[in-house]
Amino acid sequence: MSRERRTLARDRLPGSIAAVRSSPTLPPLQALRAFEAVARRLSFRRAGEDLLITQSAVSHHIRALEQDLGVRLFVRKARGVELTPEGERYHDAVRRAFAIIAEGTTELRGRAAKARLRVSLLPSFTANWLVPRLGGFADAHPGIELELEPTLDLADLGAGAADLAIRYGDGRWDGVDCRMLMQERLSPVASPALLRRGPALTESADVLGHTLLLTVRPYDWTIWAEANGLDLAGARSIQLSDYNITLQAAVDGQGVAMGRLLMLGGRLRSGALVRPCASVVSSPRAAHWLVTARGSRLSAAGEAFADWLAAEAAATEAQVGDPASGA
Repeated sequence: MSRERRTLARDRLPGSIAAVRSSPTLPPLQALRAFEAVARRLSFRRAGEDLLITQSAVSHHIRALEQDLGVRLFVRKARGVELTPEGERYHDAVRRAFAIIAEGTTELRGRAAKARLRVSLLPSFTANWLVPRLGGFADAHPGIELELEPTLDLADLGAGAADLAIRYGDGRWDGVDCRMLMQERLSPVASPALLRRGPALTESADVLGHTLLLTVRPYDWTIWAEANGLDLAGARSIQLSDYNITLQAAVDGQGVAMGRLLMLGGRLRSGALVRPCASVVSSPRAAHWLVTARGSRLSAAGEAFADWLAAEAAATEAQVGDPASGA
């Protein structure tokens, strides 16, 4: 019977596990494993011990492999075997192939073993506050894989759109539970070039002489203006969709943005933006919140991330200071 007919016959064998058609180019995996073990140990007996099969079964696999390849792989000797030159070359290829498979399997198992946590959050919070700190979380929790989903939309946590969210505002959203992470410090920021160009921007009322850079919901400016007794109704303004874009416009000197100081440490330290006014306002209406579906419980990974966020938020607040104390 030809090899092709024998293969087809095997493929039709009945059983609880369907037979798999043999590859026309690849030898059977069992034969390759037997070959690699014999080539590594230079002994049929020790290879059988490694593979938990008999020495005769190892010999059968090697004979079948040599017949399939059409070359001798080993030279049999009284006290063992040696690889032929063809066997040495083939062993190098098989060893590398098994190493690649083993590496890929280990990586895949490692990924599967990690706890995955999907987090919905604003792009501005992601870029300006969270990303610079993520290395610390990864080092402390190597078994947790974060899937960050930056978006301006409110994720439907009740429908499973994310495991948790980080939102900015007053904490009053339907269908969710909120835990305050940190209360923002609000103060106008601008580029050094704009300040050199003028007009002056040292007193709170001076913002009325500049173009104000607003987001779609500019409650930051509303909160700060109310605290300083200002009416912004007649001020020049540009409305932008995202806080990241607002900050970039401020860096480019296009106007004055309301700075969320807990997020802007890097830009202020670099001098890309400066805070010319002394007035700093803090309000629970402008805070960062950890948000979960109403009545739900976080997983162990979620609790670990929430605890880490709270610690990092407390450290940030301590660094920036309390506006009520003049820090």
